[in-house]
Amino acid sequence: MRTLLAIWILCLSSQFAHAAGIRFVTIPADTSGPALKAAIWTPCADPAQDLTIGPYVLHGRRDCPTAGNHLPLVVISHGHGGSYFGHHDLAETLADAGFVVAAINHPGDTFSDMSRAAELLEFIERPIDIKRLIDYMVSTAPEADRIDASRIGFFGFSRGGYTGLALAGGNPDFVHANVPCDDNYPICKELHQSNLPPVTVVHDARIKAYVLADPLNEFPERSDLKHVQVPIQLWASQYGGDGVLPETSPALADALPQRPEFHVVPQAAHFAFLAPCSPSLKQSAPEICDDAQGFDRTEFHHQFDQMALRFFNKSLGSQQTAKANP
Repeated sequence: MRTLLAIWILCLSSQFAHAAGIRFVTIPADTSGPALKAAIWTPCADPAQDLTIGPYVLHGRRDCPTAGNHLPLVVISHGHGGSYFGHHDLAETLADAGFVVAAINHPGDTFSDMSRAAELLEFIERPIDIKRLIDYMVSTAPEADRIDASRIGFFGFSRGGYTGLALAGGNPDFVHANVPCDDNYPICKELHQSNLPPVTVVHDARIKAYVLADPLNEFPERSDLKHVQVPIQLWASQYGGDGVLPETSPALADALPQRPEFHVVPQAAHFAFLAPCSPSLKQSAPEICDDAQGFDRTEFHHQFDQMALRFFNKSLGSQQTAKANP
């Protein structure tokens, strides 16, 4: 019965659109932070096309009119030195199924601008960035009147996973977290100062469901997570990487007040959660594209994207439910 229900939900979602509409915006600077560059995917009634932008091959239509109303929103937070394209396949899958999806480049911690990536301030600003993104999407964006602001989800990878846990109510303890830290790295020198004051981060109760992939776990104690009371789908790679240790995600699953839907991906390392790489990206950035022998990233993402979609549909409710409870 559960399998039939999941298939019915996926079929219902797929009625919204034939492609993902894609457009790019700049959210203006304000008193909370600098301008944010964002990519937005929306349901689109036109057939999809392959769109090559830099080393990425996207699947959708540029600037396609948004199809549908009462649409759920999912916001995406990338990892250390990433970009808003890092999870474009998931964004396309969600938009194809009737979601509005918005991803940003976190200022100072992207592939093209690492100016603040080694600063503790970056960890404080990341949740603020996402809050500002949601503010824009539900109030100022052209799609705002088509978004159901009561159905907002979040996807985060690596530092983006940390960002999600902070938004969900987590209070990080950077000094005691089980995260490798070399004193030659500026942020580590800062963390190892005995007089480091407590760090306060922004929470956002508007987000009702989270999918987190290999999150950087800056929450070493159960008490750091006691206010996290939302549905979470948690993914972990077998081998970890880029500061994420294999044991930290299982520890996180055990520490959360509500047991998450937890998946460990065999033979996967940290960057397996990034979208499958184009030939151009494999050539320019093999360090994020190469996987362990026997691991098929493309096949994994077919499953991963659909399971994330199913989780968001279940946690945020169907369109019919939203219309019945506006």
